[in-house]
Amino acid sequence: MASAKIEKSLYGQTKAGKDVYKYTFTNMNGVQVEVISFGAIIIAVKTPDRNGTFEDITLGYDDIKGFEDNPPYFGSTIGRVANRIANAEFTLDGKTYHLAKNNGPNCLHGGLIGFNKVLWQSSIEEDHVKMSYTSHDGEEGFPGKVKVTVTYSLTEDNEIRINYSATTSKATPINLTNHSYFNLAGQVAKDVLSHVMWIDADKYLPTNKVQIPTGEFRPVTGEPEGAFDFTKPKAIGKDIDKTPPGYDHCFCLNQGEGMKARVVHPESGRVLQIFTNQPGMQLYTGNFLEGNTGKAGLHYHKHDGLALEAQDYPNAINEPSFPNTVLRPGMEYKRHIIFQFLVEK
Repeated sequence: MASAKIEKSLYGQTKAGKDVYKYTFTNMNGVQVEVISFGAIIIAVKTPDRNGTFEDITLGYDDIKGFEDNPPYFGSTIGRVANRIANAEFTLDGKTYHLAKNNGPNCLHGGLIGFNKVLWQSSIEEDHVKMSYTSHDGEEGFPGKVKVTVTYSLTEDNEIRINYSATTSKATPINLTNHSYFNLAGQVAKDVLSHVMWIDADKYLPTNKVQIPTGEFRPVTGEPEGAFDFTKPKAIGKDIDKTPPGYDHCFCLNQGEGMKARVVHPESGRVLQIFTNQPGMQLYTGNFLEGNTGKAGLHYHKHDGLALEAQDYPNAINEPSFPNTVLRPGMEYKRHIIFQFLVEK
């Protein structure tokens, strides 16, 4: 499959004076994707609407300073473990490990300095950009020396292909994802509640007061009143008030090949389709974006962005009924996420 051309440039320097590189993908359709070596972050995705007008459809910042702080994790590669670990601890092979409590009582997105806060080794390799990072034994409290590789490519079918691989020296949990926030309307002061979404999931994971799954697999047609039922396309805002302050839940994706989520912005005609071999997908509707100033000085507000984070189930290391997320020596972690961008006429 043909792939886009890739250009490398200096994006800026970290507070520590380290160079950060930007990789710009451009395909024959004019679609552009920009990725930086800090945090292996997607900083821009530029796609056309039905009139051929290109807009950047991701939330983020204009410079490295913004992405070094980045409280919402805009565009970031998340690890060593995405999402929440209850009480910031887990027991593995008889030993208990204690992590940073950076989300109430829980550990969120790998701790204080997750994979989104580090500089990755990066290079152009034929049709993709390869980013590598070695997480040392004990980093953020996790066991094992973990070698991680993330590759990015852009196809002529307007697909951003993200491939993850990892190995470890000791048994450790691992759960990697991308945390891009999309607004298919572009860089405008409009929320995503009119976006129409479909998710290939018959069940979701209800959570407790601190956003940890209870262990129950609940039908999406159940309480609260079908709010989580996206098996037939509906506007994101249709039932969002039934689960205040918004969606921040993992959907249990149905097994099998094929598309796992589809989002349409009716006004512009822009479409996002997601394919993955991950078992779950966290739907987050930007419930706490208020107060963040992003690209071109735009003030972000609640629900201005939509994250669909393909991943393993949250807190799986502490929940025996969830699919296993432990990586052991001699094994290789392999996952992929594909974001495809289309236009409805």
